Amino acid sequence: MSPLHCTYDRGGVHLPALDLWLDASKARKGPERVFVSHAHSDHIAAHRETILSPATARLMRSRIAGKRLEHQLAWNEPRTFETGSHRWSITLLPAGHVLGSAMALIQVDGQSLLYTGDFKLRPGPASELCQPVKADILITETTFGRPAYVFPPVASVLAEIQAFCRETLDRQETPVLLGYSLGKSQEVLAGLAGSGLTFAIHPQIHKLTRIYEEFGQTFAPYTELARDTSVQGNVVICPPQIQAAKFLADAGPLRRAVLTGWALNPSCRFRYQADAAFPLSDHADFPDLLEFVRRVQPREVMTLHGFAADFAQSLRDAGFSARSISENDQLHLALGPTACLPTRSFGD
Repeated sequence: MSPLHCTYDRGGVHLPALDLWLDASKARKGPERVFVSHAHSDHIAAHRETILSPATARLMRSRIAGKRLEHQLAWNEPRTFETGSHRWSITLLPAGHVLGSAMALIQVDGQSLLYTGDFKLRPGPASELCQPVKADILITETTFGRPAYVFPPVASVLAEIQAFCRETLDRQETPVLLGYSLGKSQEVLAGLAGSGLTFAIHPQIHKLTRIYEEFGQTFAPYTELARDTSVQGNVVICPPQIQAAKFLADAGPLRRAVLTGWALNPSCRFRYQADAAFPLSDHADFPDLLEFVRRVQPREVMTLHGFAADFAQSLRDAGFSARSISENDQLHLALGPTACLPTRSFGD
């Protein structure tokens, strides 16, 4: 059996021959190592031993307490490990998703596997530029893996967000932007740094933004949102899942806008009970997913998350050998020795 044979389990990918997990969602306390692609909450857990970028290590420590054995790798720095009879290397490459987000290039016995984690090809104002490389096997996320998902240029989306904020302020109302505390909020703060707008940001966002600054990022002027913070004349940024009423009780009239790739769906702003929705995303859209696969030139592609089965079919239509590992494919393929087999059944 190939040392790159793998299984999929609850969001994580496991390479048994290397005793290596890729983005395990369950804490791994045994001898296995875990590659952590980035510090979003659905990609981290209290593992015993991790492989990750320095920025992800710093962000992860701010979110999960406790000590871990950390192998912090600089970009394009191969690190060699031995597992049983296998001597293998892992190299981290920027993924462009959030600060420190990494792809993993794993090489063993003359074979290579590239695992993307979450990524985007579009340059972002507060994240490193994605660096695809060629590999024999590609495991890629497919969050927006349908043709309908084509994002407008980041600059035009930021311009629309700025216009929404200025219009709201001109009406003597407070603009409230709903964006994830890690990644999306910093993209807005960096992207609107020259706009003349000032920001009041939720404490969760504030804590992570200060870590971004430790790594050299610069932002528009901001203050931490607190009960006694005056938001008059400021743009407020809060995570979408957080109820910020205690901070905004005296703010007067509010206008809310949600920042998400799902804004391309007409129902998005109603689902978030927002006045507007802007398609600012940390993920690759459909054209970039296709372009990424073309740059990697793999002989085999495995898809996971989002529209995994749909995108695998699109790849097969384009001439690639591809299958979904996070949901059932409609087409059953003969599997080679490196194929990744689901460890449980998934619905349609």
